[in-house]
Amino acid sequence: MSHVIAIDGPSGAGKSSVSRSVGRRMRFLHVDSGALYRIMTWQCLLNKIDTSNPEAIAEFSQSVEVECIPEEGAITYRVNGERPGNAIRTPEINRHASPVATVKAVRDRITQWLQEMTRFGNIIVEGRDITTAVFPDSPARFYLDASAEARAERRRKEEVKKGIADQSVEDVKKSLLTRDKIDSTRKHAPLRKADGAFAIDSTSMTLEDVIETVIEALPDSWKKDLK
Repeated sequence: MSHVIAIDGPSGAGKSSVSRSVGRRMRFLHVDSGALYRIMTWQCLLNKIDTSNPEAIAEFSQSVEVECIPEEGAITYRVNGERPGNAIRTPEINRHASPVATVKAVRDRITQWLQEMTRFGNIIVEGRDITTAVFPDSPARFYLDASAEARAERRRKEEVKKGIADQSVEDVKKSLLTRDKIDSTRKHAPLRKADGAFAIDSTSMTLEDVIETVIEALPDSWKKDLK
C-alpha cells in the first residue's frame, strides 16, 4: 500500500520547496495539486469559458483530460501532449484560479485524479485541501504557514527567477491575502488546518529546518531506509 505525505497551507508558505526536498530525501514522488487547478484555469481561458460562471466551468471541466507521468521524482502533467510550463504561473492565471477552484465539479474531478496517483507508489502531495479532503486518513499530514510579508517576498522571488514578475511585493501580498480569503471561505473543501495535522510556522525558519521538522514527524516505519 502506498504511503502519502499530505501538506497544506496558503500560497508562499514554502509548500513546494519543502515537498520537493522531502520527496527527494524520502524517495516519494512529488505531486503539485495546485498545478492541476491552474491547468484547469488555463484551459478555461484558452477555450473562452467565463470564469465568473460556475455552471459553465463545471460543464467544461468534465472535458479536460490531463496525462499524469512519473518522471525525475515527480508527477508531471501533459495536456494534449503539451507541458503547461510557465503558462500556468502567470498573474492572469492567479486572478482566475480561485473562482475556478471554488467549483465543486472541478474539485471533485481533481480530487479523483490525485487519489488515483497512489498507483505510482509513495507520494508527497501539496495543496490546500490535501489533509482535509483528498487524503484525510494519512498519518503524515502537515499545515505549513508563514506571515503574509514572508510569503509575499518568497512569491516575488519565485516570479523574478522564472522571469514572469510584473508585480511589486506589496501587490503580491494583496493578491495572496485575497486568495487566502477566497480559499478559506469557499463552500467546498476550504483551506483550513485539519484536526490532527502537524502545524509549522516557517516565517523564521530556514528551508532545511522545515524539511528536518517534517521528516522527524513522519512515522518511524517510513524512515527505516532513509540515509
